[in-house]
Amino acid sequence: MVSRARVTSLLRAVPVPLALIAMIGLAGAVLGRVYAGGLLSQLVLGAAVGSVGVSVAARRLPSWLVAPVSVLAMAGYVGFALRLAAQRAELPGGFADLVAEAGRNGIPRLLTAMIPVEPVPDTVIVPLVATWLAGLAGAEVAVRAGRVLLGYAAPALLYAGALYVVGPNAEPAIWWTVAFAAAAAIGLAVPAASTTPVAVAADAEATVPPTVRAAIRVRMLAGTAAGVVLVVGLAALLAPVVAGRVGSTPVDPRRYVQPPRVDSLDENPLIRISGWALNPDQKLLDLRTTGAAAPAGDNAPPAGDGGTPADGDAQPDDEGGDTGGRVGDPGSAETSARAGGVRVRLAVLSDYDGVTWRVGATYRNAGRILPTVEPAPNVTVRRIQQEITIGELAGRLLPAVPTPREVAGARVAYDQGSGTLIRPEGLTPGLRYAVTSASETPDVNLLASANVPAGDQVARVLRVAEGVPDPVRRLADQLATDNGAPYSRAVAIEEFLAEHYRLVADAPSGHAYPNLNFFLFGPRDGGGQRGTSEQFAAGFAVLGRLMGLPTRVVVGFHSATGEGPVTGGDAYAWPEVLFDELGWVAFDPLPRPDTEPRPVEEDFTPKPQEPPPVQDEPAPAATPTPQASAGPAAAPQTGSGASLPVLAGGGSGALLLVLAGFVLAVTMMRRGLRRRRLDEGSPADRIAGAWREVTDALRLAGHPVAASLDATEVAAYAAEIAGTSVVTGPGAPGGTGAAPKPRPSPRPRPTPAPTPDRSGTERTGTERTRTGQPVVPPIGELATLVNVATFAPGTASDEQARRAGSLAVGFATALRAVRPWWRRVLWSLHPGPLRWRR
Repeated sequence: MVSRARVTSLLRAVPVPLALIAMIGLAGAVLGRVYAGGLLSQLVLGAAVGSVGVSVAARRLPSWLVAPVSVLAMAGYVGFALRLAAQRAELPGGFADLVAEAGRNGIPRLLTAMIPVEPVPDTVIVPLVATWLAGLAGAEVAVRAGRVLLGYAAPALLYAGALYVVGPNAEPAIWWTVAFAAAAAIGLAVPAASTTPVAVAADAEATVPPTVRAAIRVRMLAGTAAGVVLVVGLAALLAPVVAGRVGSTPVDPRRYVQPPRVDSLDENPLIRISGWALNPDQKLLDLRTTGAAAPAGDNAPPAGDGGTPADGDAQPDDEGGDTGGRVGDPGSAETSARAGGVRVRLAVLSDYDGVTWRVGATYRNAGRILPTVEPAPNVTVRRIQQEITIGELAGRLLPAVPTPREVAGARVAYDQGSGTLIRPEGLTPGLRYAVTSASETPDVNLLASANVPAGDQVARVLRVAEGVPDPVRRLADQLATDNGAPYSRAVAIEEFLAEHYRLVADAPSGHAYPNLNFFLFGPRDGGGQRGTSEQFAAGFAVLGRLMGLPTRVVVGFHSATGEGPVTGGDAYAWPEVLFDELGWVAFDPLPRPDTEPRPVEEDFTPKPQEPPPVQDEPAPAATPTPQASAGPAAAPQTGSGASLPVLAGGGSGALLLVLAGFVLAVTMMRRGLRRRRLDEGSPADRIAGAWREVTDALRLAGHPVAASLDATEVAAYAAEIAGTSVVTGPGAPGGTGAAPKPRPSPRPRPTPAPTPDRSGTERTGTERTRTGQPVVPPIGELATLVNVATFAPGTASDEQARRAGSLAVGFATALRAVRPWWRRVLWSLHPGPLRWRR
């Protein structure tokens, strides 16, 4: 009889621990839906068995001793699980370092990891610790204390936490939740084992009077009824709320955690092109590829001035591929002119605000296996394996052949939208990792008839920021006029840039609207129409967006053989255009080697822009000589003192002395101001001073310059006032925006020849027309010098400064000469230039 009771008690004690294990295991299964593979679900189930098993095995020990024993067992199991996860993921580094890193960053790494989450130490430590603690708490309350329903609180919280972490990233867990409720019901259905012997319980029940037993039964029935009413009422109240939330999208906790981000250096790697071009021998990384294209051979991309490389074999992007090298007519010689080699991508820049191209990516911690994106329908995919060793390349961006699918040897974060990688800890010399990429090449025969996508999905790569210079917009309109198909427009931009501009290594960095304006239309002798691949790629992308093409800029490297070191001379940027069913296609706007670019003016002559109307400043009226007011009649002198004529003469003399002193002081101060402006300081300061002489002259003439006008627009405005033709400056033909930083010629710039007038004769100084009217010389050349001094600090020469001063004095003198006589008198006496704000 006793043995049967023990067996019955044992059978009653088993269902509750099994229910706890099942409930906790179901929580792991729900969480495992956002993990790659089934390793996490298995580890969670093992933690559930271990935690509940330890509590059941130690139920005869004092309650205060169970927790330390269970924590020690948890430490051993978690250590085993972390080592297993690290081995499966092939993570580098010591086990102790991995455990410490996982302990510090477990929660943020879990919430910032890319889905599907790879089970690595960082992403499994938190679920395993939470699982073990839930099992310990549930077993102690449900098994030791016999409070089964209360013991279910910990597994229920774990299950709810798993649902919250999964969020909207998996299908609704309806059947998992039904199974969870069923496991809980089974545990509740089996009566809990009693610690009181059966015989003792029977004797105790027999000694209870019948009236007391009846009262107890009534109380139990009342309590049960109250509980049923409470449950039914809660169900009636909460059921509509719960039913209304069934079809809603759950909250994603990942939006509350900041994912890994790149710093300013990596947010705009385009500005690093010029630095790499000036250090072409700097070893950035070592590359070894398998499965790439054949060596370039004679078709290797050209190196621009100073070793800046041109385009090479095209590699695909995450949403499509690209063709190799220059994209010309399908089947033409241009298609294969730059074939061969391997293109390694560093960053994709899709956001442009008129000043800076930015990456704008959202990187998520990723494991060895990266999410797979379905390739475009009309592309060919080939597998390329790379082994890369970092040299002097700095930052966090991790170079790889596009588009990576597997990464081993480095902990990475991945942006699925651009297909680029970063290493959150930053790059270090000697870092070695392996990448397997899916290289996609589109069918070039379909490019001529391909369309480009439109709508909100590509609005980001179609956005044109405000402030586009008018010459750039007109150039885009001109190129689009005779090219209706998207591919024809892209080729027109590519050919225009390749045929009219020079690739150099020493061009200054910059791709804002003014920089691109100067690159496209600036005078060649002033640093315009030349640049690195930064300006070529950025110019292509901006012109493409103005023509309705979704474009972006890519920064990376070209390896002619796919083997050996990759240096600063191999770094360059290229533009890409998105086509329907073909993906992203790379274009090569860089010029051919050993070719002389044609002047832009041969194919594009922008119209000068009309300056905005400016209110003429009313001419200051001549200051009348103060007259003595008629006072009361003087009384006859009755005593001694100075007579009235003496007082009047003395007062007039004093007033004349004051006026003479004022005139002399203003004249001397004005001369000193001009001398300081034109003769003192650096050449750039003297050119700026000459420009202020021009703006002061315009203001003295009654035509103040609006603050919004740049140097080129002021030159056009001054020419309109003077009635002469405009000599266009470098900022932009037609003028909008300031010029970028041009590089001057290494030789001293010669003094420009005298400007010919419309009849072809030269004019110097203040010339006069046939009617004797003075001719005001144009200041377009001075505007050019101002742009050079402003946007190329330290490059202006003394000769240029002297030339600027001569032009400014000649303009002011001629402008003063055509004023009325009274304005000429007041011109030199006006104190305004001494106090006007600069």
